[in-house]
Amino acid sequence: MDGSKRNSQEADHTPAAATTARDWRTPFELLALGAVWGGSFLFMRVAAPAFGPYALVELRLALGALVLLPFLWLARAQFPLRLWPRLAAIGIINSALPFLLFAWAAQRAPAAIGAICNAMTVLFAALVAFVVFGEKIGMRRAIALVTGFVGVVVLATAKVSGLSVGPAVLAGATAALLYGVGLNLVKRYMVGLPPAASAAVTLGCSAVLLLPLALTHWPAGPVPALAWAAAVGLGVLCTGLAFIYFYRLIHRIGAARTSTVTYLIPLFGALFAWWLLDEPVTATMLLAGGLILGSVAISQRAN
Repeated sequence: MDGSKRNSQEADHTPAAATTARDWRTPFELLALGAVWGGSFLFMRVAAPAFGPYALVELRLALGALVLLPFLWLARAQFPLRLWPRLAAIGIINSALPFLLFAWAAQRAPAAIGAICNAMTVLFAALVAFVVFGEKIGMRRAIALVTGFVGVVVLATAKVSGLSVGPAVLAGATAALLYGVGLNLVKRYMVGLPPAASAAVTLGCSAVLLLPLALTHWPAGPVPALAWAAAVGLGVLCTGLAFIYFYRLIHRIGAARTSTVTYLIPLFGALFAWWLLDEPVTATMLLAGGLILGSVAISQRAN
């Protein structure tokens, strides 16, 4: 989830952007991206019990990096070795740790829980920009933050089949916070670098750093074919190819309009889990999701 806000806003006001924004393909492309990223929580829910978080995230990072590797090769002159430690650190914050937290949560709660928490990324990005980097937040965005956090508290009180999902909500919210930190780091320290190539570096470095833990926590027994299929889909489709599609949409319709995919991810995550895994969607989850998505809408209107 990652470009320069000012440049995207300028692009959104050009005649070309206005024309492409009305392109009939745009709603379908946003739906497709929302479905792919919503499906990532379904894939984690299927694969995490068999692989465990470390092995699953290692596969996700490595496969995603491999898909994006051609973009890095084409732009290799823009990535001298002195940049790699910084990019590796951003990769840990923006990819490895959030992926691990969501995979851990997927072992303990329905897929919809992680998908709903993921929507908090926009709010956390604004909060980090305010607290750490001194950006103005404004009254509307402050209200959005409070509303979103109320939604998280409501979600944490939810019970599914009599079991509390509080720990999974905490993990998902922490992952969204790390995404928010990562977005601010990308905005400030990766300016001018091609995004797809940068993602290849951050994912690849994260895969290398996580490899020792993945090897020591690799499943002892055979992994079912369905779990393998979900892991490959998570890495290739939901990480590598989704990044390419995401950046293509940003280039064509602008970052502001592309960010509306945030609203679709929880909807598709919950729908797929209910449809394919027969997981319940409770009234409390719906209330929390409404509060969080409403807060995201308020926050984006404040831009």
